[in-house]
Amino acid sequence: MRRGPPKVCVHTPPIPIPAVAHIPIALELAQFHHAVRLGRDGYAVAIVYVNGQANAEEAVKEVEQAGGRAIAVQADVADEAAVAALFDRTEQEFGGIDVVVHAAGIMPLAPLADLDLEVFDRIVRTNLRGTFVVDQQAVRRLRTGGALINISSSLTKLARPNYSAYSATKGGVEAITLILARELRGRDVTVNAVAPGPTATALFFDGKSQELIDRIAAEPPLERLGQPSDIAEIIAFLAGPARWINGQVIYANVGSAA
Repeated sequence: MRRGPPKVCVHTPPIPIPAVAHIPIALELAQFHHAVRLGRDGYAVAIVYVNGQANAEEAVKEVEQAGGRAIAVQADVADEAAVAALFDRTEQEFGGIDVVVHAAGIMPLAPLADLDLEVFDRIVRTNLRGTFVVDQQAVRRLRTGGALINISSSLTKLARPNYSAYSATKGGVEAITLILARELRGRDVTVNAVAPGPTATALFFDGKSQELIDRIAAEPPLERLGQPSDIAEIIAFLAGPARWINGQVIYANVGSAA
């Protein structure tokens, strides 16, 4: 049971331990179930959205119904001014930031030879530039004892056809994560990435036939898709007690890829 004031988490979705007299804040951008899980752990949560205002506000209600505090903030994660304003708003509301969970991403699919370069630029802007922009603000603002958690993908290992652009950006997310962890020597801030395998989210289901979904679900040894709650548990662990895990990519795919 968490005692004292909550930590603050910023959570960014795709298209957070009490300390001394402060509210821990988690900033999570992307999948709202992660934010709700952290809110239930006692974090004050800033939930970031681009277009899904109704879903973000519903997640705020879930956190509040569980006894937590939350706000929803609109921001384009690749826009440095919007992201700076997001962090400003979170600090003004809660007093500081302890955890940032960055999950924002888009996943248009096509063979490399056929992918429109304008679509490629959009994927890079959201997935790679967005990570750089959010992480840059995060490391400037996270308090001592904080955690930054980026969301990558096990597709960097699975090498599945049609995912070249998406996987390339997620490879970049992993590189940023590993280097940043070392750049923060002496700060007592951990930086890790979680790389889920196929997970039952809208991002995964979009554009896939039922036959393809069934085939992918049967691939791992547990013979099922991951659930958002599976990934949320790992994020909660990295956000809280897992202080000895730093500069790592956690491949959460139940054995689909090493």
